[in-house]
Amino acid sequence: MIRGFHLADFFTLANAACGVAAVFFAMLFIGTREKEYFFAAAAMAPAAFFFDVLDGMIARWRHEHSPLGRELDSLADVISFGMAPATLAFAAGIRGGWDWIALVFFVCCGVSRLARFNVTAEDLSQGSTKVAYFEGTPIPTSVVLTAILAFAAWQDRLDDRLYGGAWEIGPWTFHPLVLLFVLSGSMMISKTLRIPKP
Repeated sequence: MIRGFHLADFFTLANAACGVAAVFFAMLFIGTREKEYFFAAAAMAPAAFFFDVLDGMIARWRHEHSPLGRELDSLADVISFGMAPATLAFAAGIRGGWDWIALVFFVCCGVSRLARFNVTAEDLSQGSTKVAYFEGTPIPTSVVLTAILAFAAWQDRLDDRLYGGAWEIGPWTFHPLVLLFVLSGSMMISKTLRIPKP
């Protein structure tokens, strides 16, 4: 299978590797409460973003666009910009019952947005090799959420000290900060938001 890869695909895999590393670092933080693991998990987001941008640049430079590359890119993005930020939020203390629902919603929105992009890319490209615009915000914008969580950790505002605190609503705990994930997910699946693709 490796023989079927283009150069850009290896950078896509580096993106996925950063996402997996972020999940592992977040789990290490939960187990040890050592903040360097939290910051390492957060640092994987800009690293993944770097590889995500680089794989696109290399694919355009070498004219090596392929269905395999597009699918690899989407799967890597789900890990790095969907699961990894949700896992970091969970590690930060956003883990009440209502929070779970919000984080699952966020990840599902990211998966749906990428699937929609893959099936509509041909129509959106309008006959060229490049998609003219994004419908909804691209999933890598979740890097902003990771940055907010890293800043909260730097200020020692994790767990019930998170911005907005923790509310007991019915049988479960709710952290208002998780609404940023709900907003991000909603913007990703929006059909009214059209963002020109660079």
